Amino acid sequence: MSIPDATLLIQNRYAVYDSLFAKHPDFIAPNFDFPVGKPNATGYYNAQKFTENNHLGDDWNGIGGGNSDLGDAVYSIANGYVSFAQHIKGGWGNVIRIVHRYEGNYYESVYAHCQTIKVKEGDLIKKGTLIGTIGTANGIYLAHLHLEIRDNIFMDIGGGYAEDTKGYIDPTKFIQRN
Repeated sequence: MSIPDATLLIQNRYAVYDSLFAKHPDFIAPNFDFPVGKPNATGYYNAQKFTENNHLGDDWNGIGGGNSDLGDAVYSIANGYVSFAQHIKGGWGNVIRIVHRYEGNYYESVYAHCQTIKVKEGDLIKKGTLIGTIGTANGIYLAHLHLEIRDNIFMDIGGGYAEDTKGYIDPTKFIQRN
């Protein structure tokens, strides 16, 4: 595939979301909140921050430690479109991916290790919607929520850790700024 062909393919992929949000402007994100202890992560702490140990997201834990937050609510950080809501093998467990249109750009929030999924692919949702509950990825980890924010909405799920952070944004800083 040539470079112009690749550019056209990417533009066409965005066109689907352009059309979706043009038809449903009420689901364009005006701002962002934290995914737990809404709206400001009350009762939670960021146990493993973005880029710490090459981590590509933030790990949100309840202040009680251990599995004290198992089953706690996970909320959408902003208005958007649920593009993925399934169980993934390995260390991911139940994963929810939401595409957000914000100030003319697209972002994706990824919520991993969920115990339950409360939304389905294709749902349009508002900020603060209950989308799942905190889990352990089927007992692989102590309960926590792994949250990623990406400015490349077409990336594969990846591995959660990498030295190269291209396409990933510091979730806490992004939410605080927006």
